[in-house]
Amino acid sequence: MSPLSYARPHARLFAHIDWYIFFAALSISLLGLVTMKNFSSANAFFDKQLIWIALSVGVFLAASIFEYRWLRRSQIIAVLFCVVVVLLGLVLGFGALVKGAQNRFDLIFFAVQPADPAKLVLVALLAKYFARRHVEIAHIRHILVSGAYAFVLFALVFLQPDLGSGIIIASIWLGTVLVAGISWKHLLALFVGAALVFGAAWNWGLHDYQKQRILTFIHPLTDIHGTGYNAYQSTVAVGSGELLGKGIGYGTQSKLRFLPEYQTDFIFASFAEEWGFAGTVLLLGLFAIVIFRILMIAMRGSDNFDSLFAAGIAIYFTAQFIVHAGMNIGLLPITGTTLPFMSYGGSHLLTEYLALGILMGMRKRARASAQGRDEVELVGAI
Repeated sequence: MSPLSYARPHARLFAHIDWYIFFAALSISLLGLVTMKNFSSANAFFDKQLIWIALSVGVFLAASIFEYRWLRRSQIIAVLFCVVVVLLGLVLGFGALVKGAQNRFDLIFFAVQPADPAKLVLVALLAKYFARRHVEIAHIRHILVSGAYAFVLFALVFLQPDLGSGIIIASIWLGTVLVAGISWKHLLALFVGAALVFGAAWNWGLHDYQKQRILTFIHPLTDIHGTGYNAYQSTVAVGSGELLGKGIGYGTQSKLRFLPEYQTDFIFASFAEEWGFAGTVLLLGLFAIVIFRILMIAMRGSDNFDSLFAAGIAIYFTAQFIVHAGMNIGLLPITGTTLPFMSYGGSHLLTEYLALGILMGMRKRARASAQGRDEVELVGAI
């Protein structure tokens, strides 16, 4: 038996995978890994992140095998939603307090942030909710009910406080209802409601340091040695990269720690400093490939659930990228948000590759359905 015969079962097992998405996402992860490397001194982030990337790729390949018919069941969605609600509630009472935020469980060898899988569960929940009700989107009750699910997660994340994840959760919900076909009247009402919620949050919900971050965003140079320090150093790092950057591993703002959390919240600025404008264009291109190919999966979904789920994942990644990059270049307030596939950490990386793996499983079912339709049409023609 030839070596090719042994390879064929494995090739068939992963034949449905969109390798453009996989290799684009993996390239982003490797660019982030290289950005964490300090060639002039030891750095633990590189070694740990290498392990997380390997585990995430394994999760992606394993998740891509299944077709996820079971994910359409209301009972499964309800259980997943209750689990993340319980975890978000527990982290408020028993989570580790790190830099003013109580948003993770510190286990023996790693930390877990429940807000990351909560975003994926929300995508699945909204896809399930609107899969049958998208034709009734004109009824305000569906906006209110779906918004209530998202608000539960938003409130629990906001109380940690994790404003960045709260914004992502709100963006996933808003993006999904827009895809489902919300009317302009309801959209206007949403913006009015959002303004009222922001006003209430400003007076009773936001912490003083969060208010100061927003004020510093409006007037960025008023306190560059205090609350505006991170934003100022981030914009300096991005600008200093110029066309080709300072060189891999030799970013002065990041590696000399003028830019804090360069491996997580400010990895975009750190990357731009070392790779310059050319590298930033490369990074944007890789993200564009991921989002475009996910939208192609959404357009070719086997049913409404698959299409809405894929669209929700595209919204999730796009919103997180915009929030992270926006705060790194001074267009948005500092909220502490990771960059998909690139920032240091295991929770978000595993969740993102799991989301891609689920999409590949759905793509497998869509390809099988399309092949079945073609065969039926061929038989009918004969």
